[in-house]
Amino acid sequence: MTELAVVGTPGGWSSEHLADSFSARTGSRYLIDMSRVVLDMSAGSVLADTDTGVVDLCRLDGIFIKKIGHEYCPDMLDRLEILRYVEGRGVPMFSSPSRILRLLDRLACTVSLAAAAIPMPDTVVTEDVGRAAEAIRRFGRAVLKPLYSTKARGMRVVDVSDGDENIDRALAEFVAAGNPMIYVQKWLDLAGRDLGVVFLGGDYVGSYARVGKADSWNTTIRDGGRYERANPPDEWIDMARRAQAPFGLDFTCVDVAETAAGPIVFEVSAFGGFRGLRDGLGIDAGDTITDYVLDVLAKRRPSPRAV
Repeated sequence: MTELAVVGTPGGWSSEHLADSFSARTGSRYLIDMSRVVLDMSAGSVLADTDTGVVDLCRLDGIFIKKIGHEYCPDMLDRLEILRYVEGRGVPMFSSPSRILRLLDRLACTVSLAAAAIPMPDTVVTEDVGRAAEAIRRFGRAVLKPLYSTKARGMRVVDVSDGDENIDRALAEFVAAGNPMIYVQKWLDLAGRDLGVVFLGGDYVGSYARVGKADSWNTTIRDGGRYERANPPDEWIDMARRAQAPFGLDFTCVDVAETAAGPIVFEVSAFGGFRGLRDGLGIDAGDTITDYVLDVLAKRRPSPRAV
């Protein structure tokens, strides 16, 4: 029997759904909360206390990393290092912790996309508050983004019309909130809509749109947005494919939006896409990913020798 586990959030819809999908196909169900994991290097074990009992991650046949924590933060890096240890013991990971590490920090993702010549919004990154203020005035309107965040958490829109005093106050508050490295990105008019372009094993799965509320500056579902089916042009899909390729993830969603200057990429995600696929496209991500994982594992196993 193949024993698979999901690293995720107990009680979270996508984590629970994928664990159910694995269980339906394998007969075992392990949903791993990384706050309940113990790495014992002397024993060569990584024990996880789950609702179905204690399991040694190093003895599993495969692990899918759906969520590494409730919110993006530097603590996630340490959790991924524990999973990297498990991977080093020979357990296949979907996706590899080493590859996810490059996406948790917004700046690391941005630098990788720039190196691949992917179109992105104009961005300035600095620890100098004065230089950050200059960037805001040059952009006219900008978004301050924490390096560790998702679903627009902690982001702040600053407009040059606010005046120098309010710009300085916004920057001071942003830094005081735990953001010494100031990530300033030019605000772009997206007409309240952007896309999630999803890939599995590097192959295109489909695209969904996030449509924001009329009174919201962002399109996140957390702030009242909704999902819709999307059919982007082939060149958009090709751009998204090039954006995700350097990261080598098993499952990923690329955030794409249309601007007056053409399509751009905001970021590549290692965790998103489940609800968008379901609500926007009617695709069951749990079943789709289970098929993919079992297929990959079957191809990795050596063929039985003829007797």
